[in-house]
Amino acid sequence: MDDTKIEKRAGVRATSDRIWELVSDLSRWNEWNPHETEVSGAIAFGGQLTLTEAFPGQPERAVVARIADWRPYVRLVWTENRGFLFRTLRYIDIEELEKGSCIVSSAHKFAGLRGELFHDKHRIALRDAHQAIVDNLKAAAEA
Repeated sequence: MDDTKIEKRAGVRATSDRIWELVSDLSRWNEWNPHETEVSGAIAFGGQLTLTEAFPGQPERAVVARIADWRPYVRLVWTENRGFLFRTLRYIDIEELEKGSCIVSSAHKFAGLRGELFHDKHRIALRDAHQAIVDNLKAAAEA
């Protein structure tokens, strides 16, 4: 098990098309994502995302991240280098079990000494935040 990874999952009664529609519409993330809002950018390899991040116990901050990987209807992965010894990898995954039934995951992975220390200090609040993200994405997709 990776101790610097926080991941929450939820079963969703919706198609991967519907979930991807919500994830890929960056301008509307604030409708289902309570912790990453005001999102803009391009979903493309090497594309840039800008967003406002407001995780519990931390001040709101502006983030500039790079798309590391994406596959329509399956995954969106972005990374941020927060400086010396602190990198994050963030993703939303969609696993379609059968038409109209999916598992959605929201996760953070931390690297570098400062990233690992940040994870250790904030992991409980981050777990709760990722649970809220998948729960809200589930509710939006099933509406």
